[in-house]
Amino acid sequence: MKLGFITAICDGMTFEEVVDFASENHLECLEVACWPQGGAQRRYAGVSHIDAANMNEDKAAYIKKYCKDRNVEISSLAYYPNTLEPDIEKRQSYIEHLYKLIDASAMLDVNMITTFVGRDPKKTVTENLETVKEVWPPIVKYAEEKGVKIGIENCPMLFTEDEWPGGQNLMTSPANWRKVFEILDSPNFGINYDPSHFVWQQIDYIRPLYEFKDKIFHVHYKDIKVYQDKLADVGIMAAPLEYMSPKLPGLGDVDWGRYVSALTDIGYDGYTCIEVEDKAFEKNLEDAKKAVLLSAKYLRNFVI
Repeated sequence: MKLGFITAICDGMTFEEVVDFASENHLECLEVACWPQGGAQRRYAGVSHIDAANMNEDKAAYIKKYCKDRNVEISSLAYYPNTLEPDIEKRQSYIEHLYKLIDASAMLDVNMITTFVGRDPKKTVTENLETVKEVWPPIVKYAEEKGVKIGIENCPMLFTEDEWPGGQNLMTSPANWRKVFEILDSPNFGINYDPSHFVWQQIDYIRPLYEFKDKIFHVHYKDIKVYQDKLADVGIMAAPLEYMSPKLPGLGDVDWGRYVSALTDIGYDGYTCIEVEDKAFEKNLEDAKKAVLLSAKYLRNFVI
């Protein structure tokens, strides 16, 4: 397995600066944030270290050489919008940029994008599955033609009031994964696995690794701390941020030894990326960089 991080927390750094930072600290890969200019406003979104929309062969050659010279690989091009957004105009703009990511990923020989499948938070799972049937088959077919894999992260995206109650991502549980995979039965459509989202949902984050081992294309390292006293006060029907908080790996409730052990059991040897969303490390860019280094130091106990 190769260890790296998602670049969304490096807002204000250039692509070259991010690659240099990874190289200097012996990190092997980067999941590169690729939002469109003026993209999302939510936390950890809207950052762009590669302009996928304006990629061409010359720019691709430069990026590939810059990374190769510094022994840093791009694990994926990352863009996490709601592709089932009920506002059709917004939805179409998100999908259009996703196609550009697929093109850029192929041009860069990365051949992977990481994203959400999306969800209308006001509709049921069954209703959203019908929308998946309309929206996603052409995207997956295009990715197949380009030789690009799509890794869907299992984050529910229901942290804010406008995302309540259903969230903005349908692929949040093994049960929903099976339903979506029935619709999108493709070797190019799989999972960007993040165990932390299962912790606060009270889902076993180890067992799905074995069932879906052939669908795990990419892996996140992010931790979650559930505050049991707060949970006892507000209950599981509350907005998750009322009783839990994202933490750096090793500072929350994920058993990382068991998790990485399971990854080795299933023969996973792909990219694994630290995702920093710990509010204790948000004062400035130096804090964010420190968070990456602390996470990497801890995870090197398991990922060599």
